Amino acid sequence: MVGNKHQKKQIVFLILPTVQILDLAGPVQALDEAIEHGAGYQLRYVAPVAAITSSQQLTLSDLDHFRDVDLRAGDLVLIPGIHGNMLGFEELDQLGKSLFQWLREVHKSGAKLCTVCNATFVLAHAGLLDNRPCTTHWKRVEQLRKSYPAIDVLDNRLFVKDGNIYTSAGITSGIDLALSIIEDDYGPAFTAKIAKELVVYMRRDGYHGQLSTYLDYRSHLNPGIHNVQDWLANNPDADYGLESLARIAGMSTRNLTRLFKNVTGITIKVYATRLKLELAATLMNNPKMTIETISKECGFEDARHFRRLWKMTYGVSPSESRAALVR
Repeated sequence: MVGNKHQKKQIVFLILPTVQILDLAGPVQALDEAIEHGAGYQLRYVAPVAAITSSQQLTLSDLDHFRDVDLRAGDLVLIPGIHGNMLGFEELDQLGKSLFQWLREVHKSGAKLCTVCNATFVLAHAGLLDNRPCTTHWKRVEQLRKSYPAIDVLDNRLFVKDGNIYTSAGITSGIDLALSIIEDDYGPAFTAKIAKELVVYMRRDGYHGQLSTYLDYRSHLNPGIHNVQDWLANNPDADYGLESLARIAGMSTRNLTRLFKNVTGITIKVYATRLKLELAATLMNNPKMTIETISKECGFEDARHFRRLWKMTYGVSPSESRAALVR
């Protein structure tokens, strides 16, 4: 089981009045799918009151009070978006001082705070986004800037991670944020399985693009080629030869070479390289990993080879890409 390798993590959904159902349901479905595949998550649902009516007039009941949850460092609180007419100072004040104080306590505890769509306003109102980069739904970007001038609102971003605060753009980007959380905990190959179950692409910010190599080139129905793709994704640093891949596929080397190109449109070598580059893009988010370490983890010949391929693909050096990701 995947979950046995990781400490069980609480993911607490803070559900506020006029919650937007898709902002809640999208991340819930992604994280529940991860649990089905063995992720060590425990989902909980809390609110200021026991029953909340959504913007879509669906009532959610039997909710725990947010003060009743015992959070540890590493746990996560996710706040779905609310109706747009609830974003003014007076309307947010109606959520109560106790709620905003609790959010500040959560932040100090070391737990992560995540928002979907305009729930960024809730963290801003709590004073937790001052001098921090963040994002929100594109319709609310200017409103957020004017209402809270001390925060750094970024345009055209699916999500922004800054320390233990994550904000996302809204609606379906909540799924992207959930997939990114899963990827942080269980890696890109595991997350690709979840994304595939949800029939969505793994989208990320930065130079590694909106689509994912882990899902691209998978629309064919050849099980042998899928087995080879799975092996390459799970063994990026392993040396491989056509003979060993042919055994995995259950076919001759000649048939493997021909069929792989026919069903994916690219060669095995190109596919393997793209997998390595995508893994490298993920690892570059870890500031403790050097370019040399990343190149080794991803199975490149050496750091020079990695730098050359990265620049050929993205037009900038790995160091420049990393600087842009943390800017």
